[in-house]
Formats: sequence, C-alpha cells, structure tokens
Amino acid sequence: MGGEAGSGAAVGCEGRVKSLGLVFEDERKGCYSSGETVAGHVLLEACEPVALRALRLEAQGRATAAASQVEYLNVRLSLREPAAGEGIILLQPGKHEFPFRFQLPSEPLVTSFTGKYGSIQYCVRAVLERPRVPDQSVKRELQVVSHVDVNTPALLTPVLKTQEKMVGCWFFTSGPVSLSAKIERKGYCNGEAIPIYAEIENCSSRLIVPKAAIFQTQTYLASGKTKTFRHMVANVRGNHIASGSTDIWNGKTLKIPPVTPSILDCCIIRVDYSLAVYIHIPGAKKLMLELPLVIGTIPYNGFGSRNSSTASQFSMGMSWLTLTLPEQPEAPPNYADVVSEEEFSRHIPPYPQPPDGEGEACYPLFACIQEFRFQPPPLYSEVDPHPSDIEETQPVSFIL
Repeated sequence: MGGEAGSGAAVGCEGRVKSLGLVFEDERKGCYSSGETVAGHVLLEACEPVALRALRLEAQGRATAAASQVEYLNVRLSLREPAAGEGIILLQPGKHEFPFRFQLPSEPLVTSFTGKYGSIQYCVRAVLERPRVPDQSVKRELQVVSHVDVNTPALLTPVLKTQEKMVGCWFFTSGPVSLSAKIERKGYCNGEAIPIYAEIENCSSRLIVPKAAIFQTQTYLASGKTKTFRHMVANVRGNHIASGSTDIWNGKTLKIPPVTPSILDCCIIRVDYSLAVYIHIPGAKKLMLELPLVIGTIPYNGFGSRNSSTASQFSMGMSWLTLTLPEQPEAPPNYADVVSEEEFSRHIPPYPQPPDGEGEACYPLFACIQEFRFQPPPLYSEVDPHPSDIEETQPVSFIL
C-alpha cells in the first residue's frame, strides 16, 4: 500500500487515478434497517503520485415524487483531509484503502422503492476532491427496509366480505350472482400462499368464472395533486360455474411473489396491497370484492396455534360453513323415529367434487359431519353380541 507525502511535494502533481471503488464490509447483507451500522472501505489505486484536497463519504436517502422531496438520511464523513495549514495531500502510486463506518438514524426509515411516478432511494458515495481536476466519485445503492410485523393484532384479524349482483338489464333480469370471500388474516409476507375461502352462488342464466388476484396500488402526493398506479402482481382462476350451481373455495391458495413490502409511513409515496376475489360475468360488469392486505417482513409465527384450531378459524364468520360439531353429545334418537335410507339420501347436499388435475378439494371442511346427523343408529340389543369366553366376577360391597 502506497504512502502519503506533504503538500510541498505535491505541487503540479495531479496524477492519474487508475480505479476508485467502494465495498461494504458484508456484501452478502441484502438490506439495512434503522439503527444499524454501515461499514466498508473506499479503494483507490494510483498509477503515479496523486494530489487531492480531500476524500469524503456521503450517505443520502430521500423520497421523491415529482417536485416533492422528503429527506430521511444525510451523513457526511471525512476519510482523508490535509493537516491544518496544508492545502493538499499527495498519495503515492499503489493501492490505498480507506475504511468508513456510520450508524443509520434510530428513527424509522422508509423502505427502498422505485415506482411509476417516484422513488425512495438510499446511496453511499465516495468523493475524491482534486486540484485543477474535476472531482471523481463512486456510488453504491443502499437497500433499506422498514420492518412490518404481521403478528400484530391488527394484521392477525380475519377479513370477510359479501356482495350480490343482479345480472341483466331493465326488466330482463336473469337472476343474482352472490359472492362471499374471506382470508384468515390481513398480514402476509413474500413467498407465503394465501388460503382463500369463498362461496360463489350463480342464480343467473349465464356461465360465470371466479378469479382472485393480488393488486399493488402506488399513490403519489406531490404539489397538492394525487397520482395513482395500480397493477396486478399475482392471480389464480377457478372453475366455470353453471347456472343454478354453487362453488366453494376451501382454502384455494394464491402465492405472493417477491414484491416491495407495504409502505404506509411515507407522506408522499404510499404502497398498498389488496386481494380481489371477483366473478367474470359475460355481458355484464364483473362482481368484485377487495380484501385489504398488508405485505410485511416479519413472518407469521403462530403455526402451532393455527394448526390446532383450524376448524374454529375456518368456520368463524363464514355463514355458509355452519357444519360444526355440537358442544355437548346429543342423546340417542327415539328408535321409532329412525329415518329411512330414502330420507337420508334426500338430506345429503350435493357437494362438488374436486376437478381433475387441480389437486385441491372444492368442498367445505367437515362436510362428512352431515352424514352422521342423518344416519340411523345401530340396532339396539340387551344381549351382548360379543360375549366373553371367561366370565369375570367382581366383589360387590354395600355401604349401610
């Protein structure tokens, strides 16, 4: 590594810089958060003696939407400067390394984002100031994330909506199409599959198709005006539903692709998500339900509790899924009132079978419970049908 000389030897020696680089201490680290330390080195290689006034490091971060800007980070460090009374520093030929280290503010930083009409960007830049020569610089982007914990009570709350639409025009209506949809919670993370519970009832005369999609909505506030940009990031399609039929999604999954987490804490740029369950109706406007969604960074940690209470979560708030086990065992029915096989067959609802190749069931959880509600009990007899070969005797005592 080359050395440095005083200002006297540097007069008239601007020199040539072969390379100027900036590396982070941990190049595998994908992103930084508030309060964390950013460290690294500025690398300089000189082919001949190089004169410089100063070498400084700048770290900046801001949100920009049109003419509006909000600053989140502004750090300046001096990595090399002349001693008091000296004008320049002379670096000898060779490779030079200048370490740096600074801490990000403890206040929340907004997640890095580049959108349609604006961006939130952070960068670290090394600037080489030289006499009689334009400044040289090297810049690296700094990825910042503001963590969103999906385990908060507000994001663990199930979301449920219901809507109905009359299909037709004027007096020539063909009947209503109704849609109910639910997701188990409001907060999910990248890579998670969202189970969708829905019931679609087609009382119209048309063939309809249910679909679901995740939409990202970007909102920009600049100069008193608002701009929005909305686009689909993932979607899934259901089976056709004929007239007079009903289809049930018993946890049909839609996987979240790699997307920017929700940005809810910036005053000029906002990124929201929603899960839309909608029905394509030929010749009519589609029927759509939008369920609010928050894409977080800290994953859901209640897997054990969720598995142990799948039934209760599934039936909660779902008006079409009331097939739950009784809290208390019911007394046996009167054997004179046992239903016949014909009556039993009439009471079983025709649940749709899973489509070939889909690999997922389309009938509701616990559907088999209906069978036990109507099936007659076994024949009653006071004679043990399986007598034991050895008669067991037990002493009997009386307390007077």
